[in-house]
Amino acid sequence: MATATQTATGVTTWKIDPAHSHVEFAVKHMMIATVKGRFSDVTGEIRLDETNVANSKVEIDVNVASIDTREAQRDTHLRSADFFDVEKFPKMTFRSTKLEGTLDEFKLTGDVTIHGVTRPLTLDVTHEGRGKDPWGGERIGFSATAKIKRSDFGLTWNAALETGGFLVGDDVKISLDVEGVKA
Repeated sequence: MATATQTATGVTTWKIDPAHSHVEFAVKHMMIATVKGRFSDVTGEIRLDETNVANSKVEIDVNVASIDTREAQRDTHLRSADFFDVEKFPKMTFRSTKLEGTLDEFKLTGDVTIHGVTRPLTLDVTHEGRGKDPWGGERIGFSATAKIKRSDFGLTWNAALETGGFLVGDDVKISLDVEGVKA
């Protein structure tokens, strides 16, 4: 089971619970519909300083092969060298560099690495709550959203449509739901 530690500075470490955390995305298909998917294998930790939230740090790792769009053939294509190339780039990562706001709502800025390319990203984060679980542990939850351009990360595969435009949109909406566990 995941553990948490608290230092003399008041920083508590929460391990991200992969069974209750995921990263979702939405992207336009054929310029007329939205395809959604998720990555279910999410790990990492949150080092939360509740006395000075700006000192908090977040690290998230996503196993790219855990992609699921509810269509096996599409998932296989997304894992291929045309898109994520999971053989060469098995993980996406986020490492925070700055946090602004309060514990309830804040902007979390950091470096996201996708497909071997690192770029800054700011997430809008909401603290969803905290409580005891049935096994005597403590849990904390956060949700976050952001938007990226997949082309900024070298994800440029596409197909032109006869009617104009492209098969896959460049703008990708991202949402995260993360649950952390403290012993």
